[in-house]
Amino acid sequence: MKPDCCKNKSGEKIRQVVEFLKIVSEKNRLKILCLLEKGEKCVCEIWQYLKLPQNLVSHHLKTLKNFNLILSRKEGVKIFYKINKKVVKKYLKLLNKYLKD
Repeated sequence: MKPDCCKNKSGEKIRQVVEFLKIVSEKNRLKILCLLEKGEKCVCEIWQYLKLPQNLVSHHLKTLKNFNLILSRKEGVKIFYKINKKVVKKYLKLLNKYLKD
């Protein structure tokens, strides 16, 4: 018998949680999220914090943004990023639900 969390449309939700875990399990992306938890940052602050090439940091930011975990805004030539708290909370709530089931 399948657990309740694996039935019907919950299968799609499980897939989403798995994708979320894959994205945040990469250490540099998790570091970015931890840094952004302290507030909005521009790319220049993020790549200096991670001590990684800017193109690699941009790749991680794009992955996080494509999954809607972060939001961006442009100010002049700088791009600022912040956590999309609503979406992160959604995934954490789903994950917590499956861990309890």
